[in-house]
Amino acid sequence: MTADQFILFTLLFLVFALLIWGRWRYDLVAFVALLASLLAGVVSVGEAFSGFGHPAVIIIALVLIVSRGLSNSGAIELLARFVVSGTRKLAAHIGIMASLAAVLSAVMNNVAALALLMPLDTQAASKANRSPALSLMPLSFASILGGMITLIGTPPNIVIAEFRSDVLGAPYRMFDFAPVGIAVAAVGVAYVAFIGWRLLPSDRAEPKQGRDSYDLADYIAELKVAVSSPVIGRRVRELDDLAANSDVEILGLVRKGKRMPGFARVVEIEAGDTLVVEAHPEKIEGALGSMGLEFIGTGEGLLKDDHLELQEAVVPETSYLAGRSAKAVRLLYRYRVALVGVSRGGKRFRDDVRKLQIHPGDVLLLLGADERLGDVINRLGLLPLADRGHLVVRRDKAWWAVGIFAAAVVAASIGIVYLPIALGCVVASYVLLNIVPVRNVYNSVEWPVIVLLGCMIPIGAALQSTGGTALIADGLVGLSQGYSPVVVLTLLIIITMTLSDVMNNVATAVIAAPVAIDIASRLGANPDAFLMGVAVAASCAFLTPIGHKNNTLIMGPGGYRFGDYWRMGLPLEILVIVVAVPMILWVWPL
Repeated sequence: MTADQFILFTLLFLVFALLIWGRWRYDLVAFVALLASLLAGVVSVGEAFSGFGHPAVIIIALVLIVSRGLSNSGAIELLARFVVSGTRKLAAHIGIMASLAAVLSAVMNNVAALALLMPLDTQAASKANRSPALSLMPLSFASILGGMITLIGTPPNIVIAEFRSDVLGAPYRMFDFAPVGIAVAAVGVAYVAFIGWRLLPSDRAEPKQGRDSYDLADYIAELKVAVSSPVIGRRVRELDDLAANSDVEILGLVRKGKRMPGFARVVEIEAGDTLVVEAHPEKIEGALGSMGLEFIGTGEGLLKDDHLELQEAVVPETSYLAGRSAKAVRLLYRYRVALVGVSRGGKRFRDDVRKLQIHPGDVLLLLGADERLGDVINRLGLLPLADRGHLVVRRDKAWWAVGIFAAAVVAASIGIVYLPIALGCVVASYVLLNIVPVRNVYNSVEWPVIVLLGCMIPIGAALQSTGGTALIADGLVGLSQGYSPVVVLTLLIIITMTLSDVMNNVATAVIAAPVAIDIASRLGANPDAFLMGVAVAASCAFLTPIGHKNNTLIMGPGGYRFGDYWRMGLPLEILVIVVAVPMILWVWPL
C-alpha cells in the first residue's frame, strides 16, 4: 500500500465513522475531508472543486427544482386525490399508496415524492382510526424502491450513469435502469403491502390519541365557488362526501354578502357563492382542489401574485386589527392581503370572516405574496407563527408542468437532447411560467447533498487514480477466489448495501462505482452488471433511519424507534438481492 493510498483509506474511514456517528452534518464532513486531501496532496489543486461542475451534481440540482414545480402545480395532488380513503383495508391501502409512491419516485426525486404523499397517508390513517406507523414505513420503503426505476429517480443512479460515461464513454440512458428496477420495486411493493407492516412491533399499531401540542384549533374560513366549479347546481347537503374526504366541515353559505339561514343545507349552489367551512389550513387547501373553490380575492384580480402563500399570525392587544374587522381596515383592497380564516380557540361564530370583529388572541390565516405578507404583518402589529409549510397550489398549470416534463424526458430518452440540458429547459420553462418562482429556485435545491457530492467526487477520483480501488477490488476477488463472478457480484452488492445503511447513498455510490469497474476488469466480466449491482445496492437503505432521508422523515410522524427499521428492512434487503442478481444477469449478462 502506497502512502497516498494509506492517506485516502484513512480519510475515508474517518468519513464513514463520522457519518455513522451523525454528530456533524454530512456536507461539513465531506468538505473537511476534501480540504484534508488537498493539504495532504492526494488531490491536486486543479481537481479540488471539479466535482461541483460534474454532470451528476447538475442533474441532481435540476431534478430537485423540477420536483418542486410538479408539487407547486398540483400535478401530484390530482393523481393522489383518487387513491386516499379511510375505508380500505390496510393491506389494500398500503398497496395503493406504495405503488403510487414507487411510480412518482421513478419520475421525480424520491424524497420529494414521499414528502408529497406523507400528509395523504396520515390523513387516511386518521380517518381509519389507526396508527400511521403501520403505513408510513411501507410508504418510505416503496419510494426508495421506485427511485431505482429511472435515471432521475435517485441520486445514486445519476452518479453511476455519469461514472460510466467517464470510464466507458457513454452514460446510462433514462430507462436503462428500468428492467432491474421495475422487478425489484414490484416485488418490494408487494412485500411491504402484504407482509412487511405485520413485522412491526405491536405497540406501533396503537393509534395516537389527540393532536400534537403545537396544533391549533381549526379555522373558520370562507371559500368562493369558482365559475368552473363542479359543485355548481348541487345542494350544500350533497357535498357531505366531498367535504368528509377533504376533512372540512361546511357551516353555511354566503350569497351576495348575506349569510343564508341555518346551515343552508338545501340551498342550491351558484357561481360566486361563498362556502363557510371549518378546517385545518392544509385541509382547506385540499378542499380548493376537490370542490373547485378559490380563496376570496384570487379571482377578482386583487391578489395578482402568481405564487401566494398562507401565513398564520396571532393578534396581540396592541395590534391595529384588534377590535376591528378585515373589511373595516380594507385589508384586501388597501394591503393586497386576504383574511382567509380565523381560529378562536375552537369557538364558532356567525359573522362573515371579513366582517368579524377581531379579538386579541385570535389566530388569523392570511393569504398573499410572501414579501407583502411580512410587511403587512409588521404594519398591523401581528405576531407571525412559525412557517408550517402551507402551500398554495397553482392547479391551473398542472398540465403545463406535466407536459413540459414529459417532453423533456422523451427527448432525453431517445437521445435528442443531453439530459442535463433537457432538465435545464424544464426548469427555465417552469420559471418563465411562474410554476416555480424565481425566489424559490435556489430554495428548491438541497444544498448539503450538492456539497457532499461535489466534495466526494474528487476524493473518489483520487482513490481510483492512486490504485486504491484496484486494491479493494483485489481484496474482494481474492476473498471469493475459486467462485464464479456471480458470487463476486453478490458479495459486492451486500457490501455496498451495508455501507448504504449507515452512510449517505450518494457517497456510497461514489466510492463503490470505481471498485465495481476494477472488479469487472480483473474478472474479464461485463462492467455494466457490476455497475448495476452498485446502483441497486446503494439505493437500498432499509435497516436504519440514517441510511436514507426518507427513513429519517418518517421517524417522528410514525413514532418509530431505531430498531424498528431492521424488522421490516432486513427481509426486504434479502429479497432485493434474491431478485436483483438474476435480473442483472439476465439483462446485463456477465
